[in-house]
Amino acid sequence: MDEGLKKTKIGVIMGGVSMEREVSLKSGSAILKALLRLNYSAVALVIDEDVLNPLKEKGIELAFLALHGGWGEDGRIQAMLEFLKVAYTGSGVVASALAM
Repeated sequence: MDEGLKKTKIGVIMGGVSMEREVSLKSGSAILKALLRLNYSAVALVIDEDVLNPLKEKGIELAFLALHGGWGEDGRIQAMLEFLKVAYTGSGVVASALAM
């Protein structure tokens, strides 16, 4: 794996406000654990209605999306990340919106 990527600060975004919050917290925790075990620089971002402040406070460079349900999969979080110029995993804004 690219050593440069291992130095990138990855934020595992989990939680959210959908009915699938608990599933998101479990999958996000598993993702974070795996990233840390592989020596990536990763932090948890457990979010609720306030997404913007945790993103700014943690200063992440890459978002690993572990959100489930409409709120995390409908393109809104992706649009916010693009606005903030933070790379993220998964589908883009339009593909996410169309899929939901």
